[in-house]
Amino acid sequence: MAEARGGPQVYSIAAHRGFADALVAGLVPRYGDGELGLARLTLLLPSSRARRTISEAFIRHAGGEGRAGLLMPRMAVVGDLDLDEALGPLLDPLGTSDIKPAIDPQRRMFALARLIAEEMGDDAPKGATLLRLARETGATMDRLLVEDVGPEQLLDEKVVDIFPDLSEHWQQSIRLFANVQVKWLAWLGENGMLDAAARRNRLFDKAREIWKANPPATPIVAAGVTSAAPALARLLRVVSELPQGAVILPDFDLTMNAAVWEELGRAGAAPTPGDTVFAREDAVTHPQYHLKLLLSRMGVAREEVQPWHRKGMTAAPPERSHAISALFLPPEASKVWVELPAEKRRLSGVRLMEAANPEEEAQAIALLVREALAEPEKRVAVITPDRPLARRVVHHLARWNIVADDSAGRPLSQTAAGRAFLLAAEVMAEGARAVPLMALLGHPLVDGGMDRGRWLQRLRKLERELRGPRLMPGLEPARSEIARLAERQPDMADWWNIAETHVAPLVEIDRDLPIDLADLINTLAASAEGLCGEKLWAQEDGRTLAGFVEEFRLHARESAFQAAPRDIAAVLGDAMEERAVRPPYGGHARVQVLGLLEARMNRADLVICAGLNEGVWPARGSIDALFAPPVLRALGVPGGDFRIGLSAHDLAGAMGAPEVVLSRSERDEGGPAIPSRFLLRVQALLGDLLPNYEDRRTISLAQVMTRAQPAADYPRPRPSPSAEQRDVDISATALDRLLGDPYQFFAQKIMGLSDLDALDADPDALWQGNVAHEILERWHLARNTDPAARIGPIMEQVLDQQNADPLIRGLWQPRLQKALEWVEASVSAYEEREVLAVETKGAMTFDGVFVHGRADRIDRLPNGSLAIVDYKTGKPPSAAMVEEGFALQLGILGLIAADDGFKGLTGEPGGYEYWSLGRAKDDNPHGFGYVEVPLKVGSKRSGIAPEDFLPLTRGKLGEAIGKYIKGDAPFTARENPNYPAYDTYDQLMRLEEWLPRQGDEEATA
Repeated sequence: MAEARGGPQVYSIAAHRGFADALVAGLVPRYGDGELGLARLTLLLPSSRARRTISEAFIRHAGGEGRAGLLMPRMAVVGDLDLDEALGPLLDPLGTSDIKPAIDPQRRMFALARLIAEEMGDDAPKGATLLRLARETGATMDRLLVEDVGPEQLLDEKVVDIFPDLSEHWQQSIRLFANVQVKWLAWLGENGMLDAAARRNRLFDKAREIWKANPPATPIVAAGVTSAAPALARLLRVVSELPQGAVILPDFDLTMNAAVWEELGRAGAAPTPGDTVFAREDAVTHPQYHLKLLLSRMGVAREEVQPWHRKGMTAAPPERSHAISALFLPPEASKVWVELPAEKRRLSGVRLMEAANPEEEAQAIALLVREALAEPEKRVAVITPDRPLARRVVHHLARWNIVADDSAGRPLSQTAAGRAFLLAAEVMAEGARAVPLMALLGHPLVDGGMDRGRWLQRLRKLERELRGPRLMPGLEPARSEIARLAERQPDMADWWNIAETHVAPLVEIDRDLPIDLADLINTLAASAEGLCGEKLWAQEDGRTLAGFVEEFRLHARESAFQAAPRDIAAVLGDAMEERAVRPPYGGHARVQVLGLLEARMNRADLVICAGLNEGVWPARGSIDALFAPPVLRALGVPGGDFRIGLSAHDLAGAMGAPEVVLSRSERDEGGPAIPSRFLLRVQALLGDLLPNYEDRRTISLAQVMTRAQPAADYPRPRPSPSAEQRDVDISATALDRLLGDPYQFFAQKIMGLSDLDALDADPDALWQGNVAHEILERWHLARNTDPAARIGPIMEQVLDQQNADPLIRGLWQPRLQKALEWVEASVSAYEEREVLAVETKGAMTFDGVFVHGRADRIDRLPNGSLAIVDYKTGKPPSAAMVEEGFALQLGILGLIAADDGFKGLTGEPGGYEYWSLGRAKDDNPHGFGYVEVPLKVGSKRSGIAPEDFLPLTRGKLGEAIGKYIKGDAPFTARENPNYPAYDTYDQLMRLEEWLPRQGDEEATA
């Protein structure tokens, strides 16, 4: 056995020295003896990304010394659970390990779900909720296993008895977890497997035992490994004591004084029995805490850590490290800020940038990157945990042909292939409602095997017809619209046959009946592939999706897991959110967009730390779903705040670059954003020096890129069309708009503009009115041949034909039926009054203008005159409105009737009634329905007399025609402020731009 050295060889590379370059600069003279010297060296690195970073540093070092080539050392990856990386072959030899294999994560999730369901019995959740609970259980198991806390220790501790004050929720959660663990350990034993975290611990222990008993003849160096997992810490201790071994820590602060070091807390060194590993007062959010925890578990004193002697090729000023150390001082120690001289507070090379919103921040970052790339060989890294912000930056860079993929990747559910698969699941879950169905058929990958342009043309026509109130689930609404469209365009039926062939299997199942999840995935995969073709699986995201589908389907079938089709979108969405799709290499050689995990050990000449808002960097401290924080501390497991310290260490390391920009936006998608606690510390440390570090120039440039010339104040619209354009007809309902808001009449009648209904919209008054009118029309017509015809069956028939949503029917149909029954009873009780016509059209020529309208009903009164009846589903116009010159629809119909404009009807109009289907005002036994006369009759004090109604209407109609149709008056927007206008055309008239200035304009007019 080779003789071990006297003490552990543990080194540190300060934050102001680029870790990768400084590491390589020190490794080459130490281990590069002869041409093959470095090839004998083995480097233990934390992740695959770190391996790539170190490789690039070796290449830069070799090129800097003018060498023709370089044999690099062997690099073994310790692996990162957060990155879903396995151990390298050095620590996990393929096929030669006697340690049981690790269980696949998906298989473990389904197995845990089954055990949880068995344990909870009838109280167990179903479908997606059960899988979420299984996933949370697995995450908690990993947290315990990483800390060497086995399930059996949890049972021995009898945690519930230690914390009797815990709420019943937490106690039940612990009991459930403990009981499931007993069954889980037995299940693993029966299947000859281990949890991945437990297997890693055993592999670490095995390597430690082998290297301790027989130290390798070749050097082994662990570089950049900061995980404080006990098993890994024990391995690193052995590596540090090997004859040619060393452990090199990144960004370990050797300048911190002893008092500050002690203020960080025990960090795992419990002084007396019974104390917890993590004390409540420990400064777990400090960037050096996890390194202190690592040294404590390695059994290495802080004084034994030595500086790595060789400097890197890119380095920030040394005083930067002192300022960074002061920046993150714990509470008591930070009191020295008051006495720090200016030279100790300077952060030379650091700039602070504050944008108004994420879009402006991304644009400014892209400008910084583009500016930096203008300098030869300058490398740039954008580091942010905010993935949407990273994607914005990538898109802005693409405008300048700078390819910079986000190396943190995107969740599979947010990629093109993943979204197509999830949309198919949403169609299945929601029963082919209009929104998911149109989204699926319009997905960029979907073409059904035909030309994409032709596919979209037909899709848009169907979508237009489906717009409006929410329809019933299923394909019947689409089939009905296709049948109508195919009468004019036969090719619509051919297109729909292709689409329905692949969509129908998603819908023709009982959404509430649980069936095998594997069968549901088979159906989804077949439908999605039929719609998209091979494009679904062709790209990087498609290949990831294919792997996900195979694994998920395999383990779902193996566990015989069942789910209701209604839950399939939630089940797949949760699982796909955890699968990252990372882009292949091949972007710009000097630009990187990184997440926090990917950025560790990485260095660049310019580092932009973006998204420095609270809740983003650092992320909000999470609470374990199964264990209360005191329980975790008792078990020796760090709480959610521990990750805040890790993100602080990430920022401290990034601030060691030669140039650093700290960026944030004042607002995010949800509203005002709070600056990161780290950024607030920077601002507090700089104090009165802060204005010298603010980068307002870049923000100004970003604003200029999107700033247009100031637009002139938009005036109140007053369009004046030509005489030919004014030559239009007037409907009975349009007179109000023409008099009250002429612009609305101009936009609708002359310009021919109307708003587009939304898909799956809430039922509005127009739809309700159309349905009610159609029911009443059919009932009145049915009474002509069958006086005993009932209105109820007709209502059911109309709502069926409308494909009305069951929820809408359930909420609205009962009250509609009561109101319709009131109409039925009222009309059936007529003895001397006779219904002459329903939904009848009439017209007349008034002053050379064609005036027309449709009367909902016209009755013959006992005195021989005509009664004009209009049905309303809501509140009818009042007599006061008629007196003001609005709501003259009945008056126009009366003028048409007086002019014998209704075919087959003669007589003078003598009555005007609104029949409202709203809640009754009197003792109506049906509860809904009442008659309103919009004139001054009975005890009404306002309104106009019945005999004055037609003259008033005739005068208003003549005024409107003379002013707007025959005249040249402009169609002024909102001319009459008392008119209860709709908001349909507010955006078109840009109401909010000129309305605040309306008073000033009128004063100067």
